[in-house]
Amino acid sequence: MFSLLRPEAFEACLRAWVESLRRALPGEIVAIDGKSLRRSHDRGAGVGALHLVSAWAADNRLVLGQVATEEKSNEITAIARLLELLALNGCIVTIDAMGCQTKIAEQIIDAGADYVLALKGNQSTLADEVEDAFIDADARDYADTQVDIFERVERGHGRKETRRYTVLGDPKGLSKQHLWKGLNAICMVESTREVDGRTSRECRFYIGSIGTDAKQFAHAVRAHWSIENSLHWTLDVAFREDESSLRDPSGRENFAVLRHMALTRLKRDKSTKTGVKNKRLKAGWDNGYLAKLLMQNPPPEPS
Repeated sequence: MFSLLRPEAFEACLRAWVESLRRALPGEIVAIDGKSLRRSHDRGAGVGALHLVSAWAADNRLVLGQVATEEKSNEITAIARLLELLALNGCIVTIDAMGCQTKIAEQIIDAGADYVLALKGNQSTLADEVEDAFIDADARDYADTQVDIFERVERGHGRKETRRYTVLGDPKGLSKQHLWKGLNAICMVESTREVDGRTSRECRFYIGSIGTDAKQFAHAVRAHWSIENSLHWTLDVAFREDESSLRDPSGRENFAVLRHMALTRLKRDKSTKTGVKNKRLKAGWDNGYLAKLLMQNPPPEPS
């Protein structure tokens, strides 16, 4: 049955259903990231593994939509297609280095949203220039510089982690700044981790259109990781998505939509204090609980 459904139509049903649950939250973080379903390939038929690019509303804890591709290398095209499908006005879109592209930045701004984009080797010149800008600003003790700094310290499980978020406004000296629509800030995260007397440090760089608000930048960066923890990791652990060997091109994509729908229902259920995996078991054993999950209910008040 799932192989006979048109994936585009079924995915459109997901988006429409999610929008009926979604609450309008100013400045909500919409994290976009890709995930490959490892066993969904069919070498005999020349079909590669399914790669899904999903949009995760961090505050609403909802999958807003997904676009499928057979190759991770096509992720940039999939991101652009996904952005076209979403209502993003007033949101902050976060994407890892793969999506750090001038056209994607322009598309986000044109949709009435802002962006925070990670920098890595795919934008090596820009990444080097941003790093040099921070080195220069630090050497001048940030004199005559629009700067905002926010620091957070976390302790637990025998470790201490300090994250220092620094945002420089009105970035100048970037050779191709004019190509990045809306760009008004360059950002850095310095992470220092202390475990068993050993200290490690890491710096990550970003560009953004959110201005010089380091606390907002920190929220965006931290919220972006929720797509890994609350979506991808949960799909693998609770739904064993990576072990699925469904290989029919339409069936595997439609089943991915179905998992997103099921995950949304389970995460939004607050009637039982247990994890997603145990909620799935309970739904299989208790028809009353299953019926409750399947009923359409209004969105809860934000916590």
